Amino acid sequence: MTKIVTKIITCAGDMPAFLAKPEGDAKKPVVILMHERYGLVDHTRDLARRCAGDGFLVLAPNFFYRHPEQDVLNRGDSRYDLTDPESVDYLDAAMAAVAQEPDADMGRVAVAGYCQTGRHPLIFAAQRKIAAAIVWYGAASKREWNVTGLQPVALDEIIAQVSCPVFGAFGAADHIIAVEDVQRMRNCLEANRKSYDINIYAGAPHGWLNDTMPGRYRKPQADAGWAAQQRFLAEVLSPDYKADPIRWRFDAAFNADYDFSKNVRLE
Repeated sequence: MTKIVTKIITCAGDMPAFLAKPEGDAKKPVVILMHERYGLVDHTRDLARRCAGDGFLVLAPNFFYRHPEQDVLNRGDSRYDLTDPESVDYLDAAMAAVAQEPDADMGRVAVAGYCQTGRHPLIFAAQRKIAAAIVWYGAASKREWNVTGLQPVALDEIIAQVSCPVFGAFGAADHIIAVEDVQRMRNCLEANRKSYDINIYAGAPHGWLNDTMPGRYRKPQADAGWAAQQRFLAEVLSPDYKADPIRWRFDAAFNADYDFSKNVRLE
């Protein structure tokens, strides 16, 4: 079994981050792992260790570290409204910090976002050159397409500028993101000739990867989604990967009587 080394580092601006990587000096592809709305909690650190077990050097910063009450945030009783420009600044800080690791292969970097942060890998990939953007049940809901103070550029304009393949994992039982919303994202990626691998899992509610929330967690779908993500990363982070041709993969499963209005929030 691969031994995983973990440590806490500090990025620019005093942003703390959890780092996990396989033991050894060999160069490793990098994953910058963004957390859900709850901040840097045990679930995120578990994902970092799990991803490290697959051979990646993983950095999971606390992107909401400026929230004054971390315990309240971690319980889900408050939130931190991360702006798109702020997310780029924080990801820049994370990239600079991980680049100091001698075994980090900065030519093979993926950024992953979950739930609230699902949009931010796309924001970053539209402005910086990375190898992959990963979206878990985020970025696609109707509110994500609006221009607001937090989101000053329209999402379709952002997707047009994305410079890397995109992986997406969504659930058909999600109460925030409808199947039609995922189709909208897919169509936007296709209109701009961006490579993608998007998956919708039947019976999976919002947050279905989080095994610390029994009401949401769905092990079969979580295992399938994680395996799909790791296959995607193995492909696009391979030294032999060619950006051309464009690749479109859409794998969706949902009931024939699917009705988004019947999906409900689960804990």
